[in-house]
Amino acid sequence: MRGDESRRIVLAHAVDTATVDGLDGLTIGRLADASGYSKSGIATLFGSKEQLQLAVVSAARDVFIERVVAPARAGTPRGLERVCALLEHWLAYSRDRVFRGGCFFAATSVEFDAKPGVVRDAITAASSEWEDYLTVSLEHAMAAGELPLLDEARQLTFEMVSFLEAANTRSLLHGSAEPYRRAEVALRSRLLALGADPERVATIGRGPED
Repeated sequence: MRGDESRRIVLAHAVDTATVDGLDGLTIGRLADASGYSKSGIATLFGSKEQLQLAVVSAARDVFIERVVAPARAGTPRGLERVCALLEHWLAYSRDRVFRGGCFFAATSVEFDAKPGVVRDAITAASSEWEDYLTVSLEHAMAAGELPLLDEARQLTFEMVSFLEAANTRSLLHGSAEPYRRAEVALRSRLLALGADPERVATIGRGPED
């Protein structure tokens, strides 16, 4: 049990650090300083740097599910309402800086997009899992007649994820909340153009002022 708790604490520091310095920037020494555990203790917990990186990706996935997917599933029915909730929770996850460097997967996808291997495979799998879930949620909205002008859910998923990740990156770069507001406008406009109920779409709310 002590080992599990130690692993959890170290991973919390590691995930946060990776959003700023990258997964390749993680070192046993830096994690020891940040977490208060010894280098040998951390090495015992994870073995190799690759195993540490894989554990960090898994931990980041758990946080994403907890902050974005789980509350949307628990609080909304299938269909457009859930789509809007997923988008709003994603924006909050990034905007509220759950991690210092914003969305973990937006950061590490850029870092590993040209680095084949098991770490990239893990990042890709987690990112695909999110996009697949958003696509299925859009398909439920289509089946319910809530997006009458939508003919391809996967294409809309691509567009929505692009808006979200652009807001994350631009907010970090410029130190501003404005990109989130622009993403919200873009997301609402795209859904309205597809015939969505304006009252439902309005739940993709505005973030805080700068």
